[in-house]
Amino acid sequence: MDRLRVGTLGAARITPDALIKPARKVPEVTVAAVAARDPARARQFAAAHGIGTVHDSYEALIADPGIDAVYNPLPNSLHAPWTLRAIAAGKHVLCEKPLASNEAEAAEVAAAARAAGLVVMEAFHYRYHPLARRMLEIVAGPGGMANTNGRGQGGELGEIRHVEAALCFPEPRFSDIRYRFELGGGATMDAGCYAINCIRMLGGGEPTVISARAKLHGPVIDRAMTAVFRFPGGASGKIRASLWSSDLLRVGARAVGSRGEMRVLNYLAPQRFSLLTVKAGGSTRWERVRGDTTYTYQLRAFAAAVLHGEPVITTPEDAVANMRQIDNVYRAAGLPIRGLL
Repeated sequence: MDRLRVGTLGAARITPDALIKPARKVPEVTVAAVAARDPARARQFAAAHGIGTVHDSYEALIADPGIDAVYNPLPNSLHAPWTLRAIAAGKHVLCEKPLASNEAEAAEVAAAARAAGLVVMEAFHYRYHPLARRMLEIVAGPGGMANTNGRGQGGELGEIRHVEAALCFPEPRFSDIRYRFELGGGATMDAGCYAINCIRMLGGGEPTVISARAKLHGPVIDRAMTAVFRFPGGASGKIRASLWSSDLLRVGARAVGSRGEMRVLNYLAPQRFSLLTVKAGGSTRWERVRGDTTYTYQLRAFAAAVLHGEPVITTPEDAVANMRQIDNVYRAAGLPIRGLL
């Protein structure tokens, strides 16, 4: 296989930015087919984006022998079911985050991917951008892991003592699927999964949830969440996530170590604007890590994994660990785990 032919499930708002536009910059990838529950919408989407094949159902797209991989941007509650169907049909999958509604579903997907020998990537696109690599270098050193256990020194910041990340943006349309429990909605599922993923990257290990506090829209949907964590070596962690709260817009990360501190403005979409600040050794410096869009790097990595066997960062196993943290945040906040009510 020298080209990767991708079919997209649905015509989600994210698909042009996450798949269509990046595919124009990744010559090994062709967006070859689309399916939607509304066939007219699928045809309109195909015409707008130059997609050659339109299927009348998700099942037909997954069964298409001309498709090598499936992009799954469906609502959260449909991520695991349709990813499992794609795996069963022998397709590689690029699945929007979070990979599943809960840890148990994510574990089922991970087991299926391992058994089939297929590439399944959770679409934490920011992890593939040079900015994320630079953040990791500063906290962990080249090729290392962040030192949170007090033994020796890690990267430029020394022993990591505290990490935090935030993703807050306004979504005032309460009719949006992000506010529907049955579709896997909630601020922690949508925005919080990024912040949790980020502190896990910076902290270099799997933390324990100490406490969590939610602001609610209705009885079971969190419109905002704050959670506190503790890493195995004693470092603390914190995340803030919101769809509608007093934190209208906040996208940042911070790591504090024994020798200094790093702050990052907009770790999520650095192609728009980002700023990395390091205070260490009595001085302060600022870095701009430029590059292509996060989605372009992600698609390149996905194609390289499928076509050339290159490793991926956001594996199904990592998704299981991230979903475990999300489930535990909901437990600590006194809210039901998605998919289990």
